Amino acid sequence: MLRSTRALILLVIVCLLFAACGSSSSNTTNKKNQNPTRDVCPNQAKEISAACVTPHALSVAYGIDPLIQKGFTGKGQTIVDITSFDSPNLQKNLKVFDQTFNLPPIDVQVISPLNEPISDPNKDLQTWAQGTEREVEILHAIAPGAKIVVLESPVAETEGTVGLPEFRKLVQYAIDNQLGNIVSLRWDASELTLQDAGGQQEVQQWNDLLQNGTTNHHITYFATSGSSGATDYIDSTHMGNVPTTSFPANSPWVTSVGGTNLNLTSTASILAETAWSGSGGGFTNLFTMPSYQKLLPAQVQQQFDNHRGVPDVSIDDDPLTGLAVYVDGQWQLAGGNTNVPIWTALGAIADQVAGHPLGFINPALYKLGTSNTYHQDFHDITEGSNNNQQANVKGYSAAPGWDPVTGLGTPNAQNLIPDLVKAAQ
Repeated sequence: MLRSTRALILLVIVCLLFAACGSSSSNTTNKKNQNPTRDVCPNQAKEISAACVTPHALSVAYGIDPLIQKGFTGKGQTIVDITSFDSPNLQKNLKVFDQTFNLPPIDVQVISPLNEPISDPNKDLQTWAQGTEREVEILHAIAPGAKIVVLESPVAETEGTVGLPEFRKLVQYAIDNQLGNIVSLRWDASELTLQDAGGQQEVQQWNDLLQNGTTNHHITYFATSGSSGATDYIDSTHMGNVPTTSFPANSPWVTSVGGTNLNLTSTASILAETAWSGSGGGFTNLFTMPSYQKLLPAQVQQQFDNHRGVPDVSIDDDPLTGLAVYVDGQWQLAGGNTNVPIWTALGAIADQVAGHPLGFINPALYKLGTSNTYHQDFHDITEGSNNNQQANVKGYSAAPGWDPVTGLGTPNAQNLIPDLVKAAQ
Protein backbone atom coordinates (compact mmCIF):
# COMPACT_ATOMS: atom_id res chain seq x y z
CA MET A 1 0.00 0.00 0.00
CA LEU A 2 1.15 3.58 -0.58
CA ARG A 3 2.33 4.53 2.89
CA SER A 4 3.09 8.11 1.86
CA THR A 5 -0.68 8.72 2.18
CA ARG A 6 -0.41 8.43 5.94
CA ALA A 7 2.81 10.42 6.01
CA LEU A 8 1.00 13.23 4.19
CA ILE A 9 -1.80 13.19 6.77
CA LEU A 10 0.81 13.58 9.50
CA LEU A 11 2.40 16.46 7.63
CA VAL A 12 -0.94 18.24 7.27
CA ILE A 13 -1.55 17.96 11.01
CA VAL A 14 1.90 19.30 11.81
CA CYS A 15 1.43 22.01 9.20
CA LEU A 16 -1.76 23.21 10.95
CA LEU A 17 -0.13 23.11 14.37
CA PHE A 18 2.71 25.31 13.18
CA ALA A 19 0.52 27.56 11.00
CA ALA A 20 2.56 26.45 8.06
CA CYS A 21 0.02 26.70 5.30
CA GLY A 22 1.28 30.00 3.95
CA SER A 23 2.46 30.79 0.50
CA SER A 24 5.54 29.19 -1.04
CA SER A 25 8.88 30.82 -0.49
CA SER A 26 11.43 31.32 -3.21
CA ASN A 27 14.40 31.12 -0.85
CA THR A 28 17.26 29.16 -2.33
CA THR A 29 20.59 27.82 -1.24
CA ASN A 30 23.78 29.63 -2.13
CA LYS A 31 24.86 28.84 -5.66
CA LYS A 32 27.82 26.59 -5.04
CA ASN A 33 26.37 24.68 -2.05
CA GLN A 34 29.87 23.89 -0.79
CA ASN A 35 29.29 24.74 2.87
CA PRO A 36 26.49 22.88 4.66
CA THR A 37 26.02 25.80 7.08
CA ARG A 38 24.90 27.86 4.07
CA ASP A 39 22.23 25.37 3.01
CA VAL A 40 18.80 26.91 3.49
CA CYS A 41 15.48 25.09 3.49
CA PRO A 42 12.69 27.06 1.80
CA ASN A 43 10.56 28.87 4.37
CA GLN A 44 7.47 26.79 3.69
CA ALA A 45 9.39 23.62 4.55
CA LYS A 46 11.02 25.18 7.64
CA GLU A 47 7.59 26.20 8.96
CA ILE A 48 6.56 22.54 8.97
CA SER A 49 9.65 21.62 10.95
CA ALA A 50 12.83 23.55 11.64
CA ALA A 51 14.62 20.19 11.39
CA CYS A 52 14.11 20.02 7.64
CA VAL A 53 17.15 18.87 5.71
CA THR A 54 18.58 20.08 2.40
CA PRO A 55 19.97 17.57 -0.09
CA HIS A 56 23.50 18.82 0.43
CA ALA A 57 23.25 18.63 4.22
CA LEU A 58 21.98 15.05 4.01
CA SER A 59 24.81 14.18 1.62
CA VAL A 60 27.33 15.59 4.07
CA ALA A 61 25.79 13.81 7.06
CA TYR A 62 25.90 10.40 5.40
CA GLY A 63 29.32 10.77 3.78
CA ILE A 64 27.91 11.00 0.25
CA ASP A 65 29.25 14.48 -0.52
CA PRO A 66 32.94 13.43 -0.62
CA LEU A 67 32.04 10.90 -3.31
CA ILE A 68 30.10 13.49 -5.30
CA GLN A 69 33.04 15.88 -5.06
CA LYS A 70 35.18 13.16 -6.67
CA GLY A 71 32.74 12.88 -9.58
CA PHE A 72 30.82 9.85 -8.31
CA THR A 73 27.34 11.14 -9.03
CA GLY A 74 25.76 8.02 -10.50
CA LYS A 75 26.89 9.09 -13.96
CA GLY A 76 26.41 6.40 -16.56
CA GLN A 77 23.86 4.56 -14.41
CA THR A 78 20.09 4.28 -14.81
CA ILE A 79 17.62 4.09 -11.94
CA VAL A 80 14.18 2.58 -12.56
CA ASP A 81 11.28 3.74 -10.39
CA ILE A 82 8.21 1.46 -10.29
CA THR A 83 5.03 3.39 -9.52
CA SER A 84 1.33 3.79 -10.30
CA PHE A 85 -0.33 6.35 -12.54
CA ASP A 86 0.94 9.44 -14.28
CA SER A 87 2.51 12.45 -12.58
CA PRO A 88 1.67 15.27 -15.02
CA ASN A 89 3.63 17.95 -13.15
CA LEU A 90 6.72 15.84 -12.51
CA GLN A 91 9.11 17.68 -14.79
CA LYS A 92 7.74 21.10 -13.85
CA ASN A 93 8.13 20.58 -10.08
CA LEU A 94 11.49 18.86 -10.54
CA LYS A 95 12.75 21.96 -12.32
CA VAL A 96 11.86 24.16 -9.32
CA PHE A 97 13.55 21.69 -6.96
CA ASP A 98 16.71 21.54 -9.09
CA GLN A 99 16.98 25.31 -9.44
CA THR A 100 16.47 25.84 -5.71
CA PHE A 101 19.24 23.46 -4.71
CA ASN A 102 21.56 24.17 -7.65
CA LEU A 103 21.23 20.69 -9.13
CA PRO A 104 21.86 19.97 -12.83
CA PRO A 105 18.74 19.77 -15.00
CA ILE A 106 17.46 16.34 -15.96
CA ASP A 107 14.80 15.02 -18.33
CA VAL A 108 13.10 12.04 -16.72
CA GLN A 109 12.00 9.28 -19.07
CA VAL A 110 8.44 8.14 -18.35
CA ILE A 111 7.13 4.87 -19.80
CA SER A 112 3.62 3.40 -19.47
CA PRO A 113 3.95 0.00 -21.17
CA LEU A 114 0.85 -1.76 -19.82
CA ASN A 115 -2.25 -1.61 -22.02
CA GLU A 116 -4.78 -1.97 -19.21
CA PRO A 117 -7.64 0.23 -17.91
CA ILE A 118 -7.03 2.54 -14.97
CA SER A 119 -8.00 1.08 -11.59
CA ASP A 120 -7.98 3.50 -8.66
CA PRO A 121 -10.48 2.22 -6.06
CA ASN A 122 -9.14 4.43 -3.27
CA LYS A 123 -9.04 7.61 -5.36
CA ASP A 124 -5.28 7.88 -4.92
CA LEU A 125 -4.24 9.28 -8.31
CA GLN A 126 -2.96 12.52 -6.81
CA THR A 127 -1.25 10.78 -3.89
CA TRP A 128 0.65 8.46 -6.23
CA ALA A 129 1.64 11.43 -8.41
CA GLN A 130 2.98 13.30 -5.38
CA GLY A 131 4.88 10.22 -4.26
CA THR A 132 6.54 9.94 -7.66
CA GLU A 133 7.56 13.60 -7.54
CA ARG A 134 9.15 13.15 -4.11
CA GLU A 135 10.89 9.99 -5.20
CA VAL A 136 12.39 11.43 -8.37
CA GLU A 137 13.57 14.61 -6.64
CA ILE A 138 15.37 12.63 -3.95
CA LEU A 139 16.91 10.25 -6.48
CA HIS A 140 18.21 13.20 -8.49
CA ALA A 141 19.45 15.07 -5.41
CA ILE A 142 21.56 12.16 -4.13
CA ALA A 143 22.74 10.83 -7.52
CA PRO A 144 22.57 13.95 -9.74
CA GLY A 145 24.41 12.28 -12.61
CA ALA A 146 22.17 9.22 -12.92
CA LYS A 147 19.46 8.76 -15.53
CA ILE A 148 15.96 8.15 -14.13
CA VAL A 149 13.26 6.06 -15.80
CA VAL A 150 9.75 6.02 -14.33
CA LEU A 151 7.66 2.95 -15.15
CA GLU A 152 3.95 3.61 -14.60
CA SER A 153 1.21 1.09 -13.88
CA PRO A 154 -2.45 1.99 -14.53
CA VAL A 155 -3.46 -0.03 -11.45
CA ALA A 156 -3.04 1.08 -7.83
CA GLU A 157 -1.48 -1.26 -5.30
CA THR A 158 -3.96 -1.21 -2.42
CA GLU A 159 -3.01 -4.24 -0.23
CA GLY A 160 -3.16 -7.94 -0.86
CA THR A 161 -2.42 -8.93 -4.44
CA VAL A 162 -4.20 -5.91 -5.94
CA GLY A 163 -1.73 -4.08 -8.18
CA LEU A 164 1.10 -6.55 -7.61
CA PRO A 165 0.71 -8.45 -10.92
CA GLU A 166 0.97 -5.15 -12.80
CA PHE A 167 4.03 -4.07 -10.84
CA ARG A 168 5.54 -7.48 -11.51
CA LYS A 169 5.01 -6.94 -15.23
CA LEU A 170 6.89 -3.63 -14.95
CA VAL A 171 9.79 -5.31 -13.17
CA GLN A 172 9.87 -7.90 -15.96
CA TYR A 173 9.65 -5.11 -18.57
CA ALA A 174 12.70 -3.44 -17.03
CA ILE A 175 14.62 -6.70 -17.32
CA ASP A 176 13.49 -7.48 -20.86
CA ASN A 177 14.36 -4.00 -22.11
CA GLN A 178 17.54 -3.64 -20.05
CA LEU A 179 16.35 -0.29 -18.70
CA GLY A 180 18.65 -0.07 -15.69
CA ASN A 181 20.49 -1.96 -12.97
CA ILE A 182 19.04 -0.16 -9.94
CA VAL A 183 15.33 -0.50 -9.17
CA SER A 184 13.30 1.37 -6.54
CA LEU A 185 10.26 -0.29 -4.93
CA ARG A 186 8.99 2.38 -2.53
CA TRP A 187 5.52 0.83 -2.00
CA ASP A 188 4.70 -2.11 0.21
CA ALA A 189 1.93 -4.66 0.76
CA SER A 190 1.24 -5.95 4.26
CA GLU A 191 2.21 -9.56 4.82
CA LEU A 192 -1.07 -9.93 6.73
CA THR A 193 -2.96 -9.48 3.44
CA LEU A 194 -0.95 -12.12 1.57
CA GLN A 195 -1.68 -15.19 3.67
CA ASP A 196 -4.19 -16.90 1.37
CA ALA A 197 -3.37 -19.17 -1.58
CA GLY A 198 -3.55 -16.30 -4.08
CA GLY A 199 -1.22 -14.18 -2.01
CA GLN A 200 1.24 -17.02 -1.54
CA GLN A 201 1.27 -17.70 -5.28
CA GLU A 202 1.83 -14.03 -6.15
CA VAL A 203 4.67 -13.72 -3.63
CA GLN A 204 6.36 -16.82 -5.05
CA GLN A 205 6.16 -15.44 -8.59
CA TRP A 206 7.69 -12.22 -7.36
CA ASN A 207 10.45 -13.98 -5.50
CA ASP A 208 11.38 -16.04 -8.56
CA LEU A 209 11.46 -12.86 -10.64
CA LEU A 210 13.60 -10.96 -8.12
CA GLN A 211 16.02 -13.87 -7.86
CA ASN A 212 16.32 -13.92 -11.64
CA GLY A 213 16.88 -10.17 -11.75
CA THR A 214 19.60 -10.16 -9.11
CA THR A 215 21.50 -13.30 -10.07
CA ASN A 216 21.17 -13.36 -13.87
CA HIS A 217 20.85 -9.67 -14.76
CA HIS A 218 22.90 -8.04 -11.95
CA ILE A 219 20.06 -5.77 -10.81
CA THR A 220 19.90 -4.31 -7.31
CA TYR A 221 16.41 -3.96 -5.82
CA PHE A 222 15.64 -1.62 -2.91
CA ALA A 223 12.33 -1.73 -1.01
CA THR A 224 10.91 0.04 2.02
CA SER A 225 10.37 -1.90 5.22
CA GLY A 226 7.18 0.13 5.68
CA SER A 227 6.02 3.09 7.75
CA SER A 228 3.62 1.49 10.24
CA GLY A 229 6.19 0.35 12.76
CA ALA A 230 6.13 -3.26 13.92
CA THR A 231 2.75 -4.08 12.40
CA ASP A 232 0.84 -3.38 9.19
CA TYR A 233 -2.64 -3.33 7.72
CA ILE A 234 -5.05 -6.28 7.50
CA ASP A 235 -6.86 -4.57 4.61
CA SER A 236 -6.78 -1.15 2.98
CA THR A 237 -8.13 0.65 6.08
CA HIS A 238 -7.66 -1.39 9.27
CA MET A 239 -4.41 -1.85 11.16
CA GLY A 240 -3.37 -5.29 12.36
CA ASN A 241 -2.82 -6.04 16.05
CA VAL A 242 0.13 -8.42 15.70
CA PRO A 243 3.75 -7.91 14.61
CA THR A 244 4.34 -8.42 10.89
CA THR A 245 6.45 -7.26 7.95
CA SER A 246 5.75 -6.02 4.43
CA PHE A 247 6.34 -7.29 0.93
CA PRO A 248 8.57 -6.99 -1.13
CA ALA A 249 10.95 -5.86 1.63
CA ASN A 250 10.69 -9.29 3.25
CA SER A 251 11.98 -11.02 0.12
CA PRO A 252 15.54 -12.30 0.61
CA TRP A 253 16.44 -10.95 -2.85
CA VAL A 254 15.67 -7.34 -1.94
CA THR A 255 17.68 -4.83 0.09
CA SER A 256 15.17 -3.73 2.70
CA VAL A 257 15.44 -0.16 4.01
CA GLY A 258 14.20 0.99 7.42
CA GLY A 259 13.86 4.51 8.80
CA THR A 260 15.53 6.77 11.36
CA ASN A 261 15.07 10.19 12.93
CA LEU A 262 18.03 12.41 12.05
CA ASN A 263 19.25 15.35 14.17
CA LEU A 264 21.98 17.42 12.53
CA THR A 265 24.27 20.13 13.82
CA SER A 266 24.64 23.44 12.00
CA THR A 267 27.54 21.94 10.06
CA ALA A 268 25.49 18.90 8.97
CA SER A 269 27.30 16.42 11.17
CA ILE A 270 25.07 13.93 12.97
CA LEU A 271 24.23 15.13 16.47
CA ALA A 272 21.93 12.21 17.16
CA GLU A 273 20.16 9.51 15.17
CA THR A 274 17.54 7.15 16.55
CA ALA A 275 15.15 4.57 15.18
CA TRP A 276 12.01 6.15 13.73
CA SER A 277 8.89 4.77 15.40
CA GLY A 278 7.28 4.28 11.98
CA SER A 279 10.12 2.12 10.66
CA GLY A 280 8.83 -1.25 9.57
CA GLY A 281 10.83 -4.13 10.92
CA GLY A 282 10.59 -7.62 12.30
CA PHE A 283 10.57 -11.18 11.02
CA THR A 284 8.59 -12.55 8.11
CA ASN A 285 6.59 -15.77 8.11
CA LEU A 286 6.95 -16.10 4.34
CA PHE A 287 10.71 -16.66 3.96
CA THR A 288 13.36 -18.54 5.88
CA MET A 289 16.52 -16.89 7.13
CA PRO A 290 18.85 -16.26 4.17
CA SER A 291 22.45 -17.39 4.29
CA TYR A 292 23.84 -13.85 4.48
CA GLN A 293 21.98 -13.16 7.74
CA LYS A 294 23.57 -16.30 9.19
CA LEU A 295 26.79 -14.29 9.27
CA LEU A 296 25.39 -12.34 12.23
CA PRO A 297 26.51 -13.26 15.78
CA ALA A 298 24.82 -16.32 17.26
CA GLN A 299 23.07 -14.30 19.97
CA VAL A 300 21.53 -12.05 17.31
CA GLN A 301 20.46 -15.00 15.19
CA GLN A 302 18.46 -16.47 18.06
CA GLN A 303 15.69 -13.89 17.63
CA PHE A 304 15.24 -14.81 13.94
CA ASP A 305 13.85 -18.31 14.64
CA ASN A 306 15.08 -19.14 11.11
CA HIS A 307 12.95 -16.41 9.48
CA ARG A 308 14.09 -13.57 7.22
CA GLY A 309 14.62 -10.43 9.27
CA VAL A 310 14.02 -6.89 8.01
CA PRO A 311 15.30 -4.31 7.42
CA ASP A 312 18.83 -4.76 6.10
CA VAL A 313 19.85 -1.10 6.36
CA SER A 314 18.20 2.22 7.17
CA ILE A 315 18.33 5.98 6.65
CA ASP A 316 16.39 9.12 7.63
CA ASP A 317 12.65 8.61 6.99
CA ASP A 318 10.92 10.54 9.76
CA PRO A 319 8.59 13.14 8.14
CA LEU A 320 9.67 15.67 10.77
CA THR A 321 13.37 15.42 9.86
CA GLY A 322 12.98 14.78 6.16
CA LEU A 323 14.34 16.36 3.01
CA ALA A 324 12.70 19.49 1.68
CA VAL A 325 10.96 18.57 -1.58
CA TYR A 326 8.79 20.55 -3.99
CA VAL A 327 5.58 18.62 -4.62
CA ASP A 328 2.31 19.65 -6.21
CA GLY A 329 3.40 23.29 -6.31
CA GLN A 330 4.50 23.66 -2.71
CA TRP A 331 7.37 22.77 -0.39
CA GLN A 332 6.99 19.95 2.10
CA LEU A 333 9.14 17.49 4.02
CA ALA A 334 9.71 14.01 2.67
CA GLY A 335 9.12 11.04 4.94
CA GLY A 336 7.43 7.68 5.11
CA ASN A 337 8.97 5.47 2.39
CA THR A 338 11.35 8.16 1.15
CA ASN A 339 14.18 6.14 2.67
CA VAL A 340 14.18 3.97 -0.44
CA PRO A 341 15.22 6.60 -3.01
CA ILE A 342 18.19 7.67 -0.90
CA TRP A 343 19.59 4.14 -0.78
CA THR A 344 18.60 3.56 -4.41
CA ALA A 345 20.64 6.60 -5.43
CA LEU A 346 23.54 5.25 -3.35
CA GLY A 347 23.24 2.04 -5.35
CA ALA A 348 23.74 4.00 -8.56
CA ILE A 349 26.82 5.69 -7.11
CA ALA A 350 28.19 2.32 -6.00
CA ASP A 351 27.78 0.89 -9.52
CA GLN A 352 29.66 3.87 -10.95
CA VAL A 353 32.48 3.42 -8.42
CA ALA A 354 32.67 -0.29 -9.26
CA GLY A 355 32.58 0.33 -13.01
CA HIS A 356 29.99 -2.43 -13.38
CA PRO A 357 26.63 -3.44 -11.86
CA LEU A 358 27.04 -4.87 -8.37
CA GLY A 359 23.73 -6.70 -8.55
CA PHE A 360 22.82 -8.55 -5.36
CA ILE A 361 24.54 -6.58 -2.59
CA ASN A 362 23.05 -8.17 0.55
CA PRO A 363 25.84 -10.74 1.06
CA ALA A 364 28.44 -7.97 0.82
CA LEU A 365 26.48 -5.69 3.19
CA TYR A 366 26.34 -8.37 5.87
CA LYS A 367 29.97 -9.28 5.29
CA LEU A 368 30.87 -5.66 6.08
CA GLY A 369 28.32 -5.53 8.89
CA THR A 370 30.13 -8.32 10.71
CA SER A 371 33.70 -7.19 9.90
CA ASN A 372 36.18 -4.96 11.68
CA THR A 373 35.23 -2.07 9.35
CA TYR A 374 31.60 -2.06 10.52
CA HIS A 375 31.81 1.14 12.55
CA GLN A 376 33.65 2.89 9.71
CA ASP A 377 31.07 1.85 7.12
CA PHE A 378 27.85 2.28 9.12
CA HIS A 379 26.36 4.50 11.78
CA ASP A 380 25.15 1.97 14.35
CA ILE A 381 21.70 3.03 15.59
CA THR A 382 21.20 1.89 19.18
CA GLU A 383 18.25 3.96 20.48
CA GLY A 384 14.56 4.07 19.70
CA SER A 385 11.95 1.45 18.77
CA ASN A 386 9.15 0.77 16.29
CA ASN A 387 6.34 0.22 18.79
CA ASN A 388 2.99 0.98 17.13
CA GLN A 389 1.02 2.73 19.86
CA GLN A 390 -2.03 3.22 17.65
CA ALA A 391 -2.44 -0.53 17.23
CA ASN A 392 -1.03 -1.32 20.69
CA VAL A 393 1.62 -3.56 19.13
CA LYS A 394 4.94 -3.85 20.93
CA GLY A 395 7.76 -3.68 18.43
CA TYR A 396 11.51 -3.99 18.60
CA SER A 397 14.26 -1.84 20.02
CA ALA A 398 17.34 -0.59 18.25
CA ALA A 399 20.48 -2.29 19.56
CA PRO A 400 24.21 -2.52 18.83
CA GLY A 401 24.83 -4.17 15.46
CA TRP A 402 21.90 -5.48 13.43
CA ASP A 403 18.41 -4.98 14.85
CA PRO A 404 14.88 -5.45 13.44
CA VAL A 405 14.20 -1.70 13.29
CA THR A 406 17.26 -0.18 11.58
CA GLY A 407 19.08 -3.25 10.26
CA LEU A 408 22.83 -2.76 10.08
CA GLY A 409 22.35 1.00 10.44
CA THR A 410 22.78 4.05 8.22
CA PRO A 411 25.61 4.58 5.74
CA ASN A 412 28.90 6.39 6.03
CA ALA A 413 29.05 6.30 2.26
CA GLN A 414 32.59 7.60 1.74
CA ASN A 415 33.81 4.41 3.47
CA LEU A 416 30.92 2.06 2.83
CA ILE A 417 30.74 2.36 -0.95
CA PRO A 418 34.42 1.57 -1.67
CA ASP A 419 34.33 -1.24 0.89
CA LEU A 420 31.08 -2.58 -0.59
CA VAL A 421 32.63 -2.68 -4.05
CA LYS A 422 35.56 -4.71 -2.67
CA ALA A 423 33.34 -7.03 -0.65
CA ALA A 424 31.12 -7.71 -3.65
CA GLN A 425 34.00 -8.93 -5.82
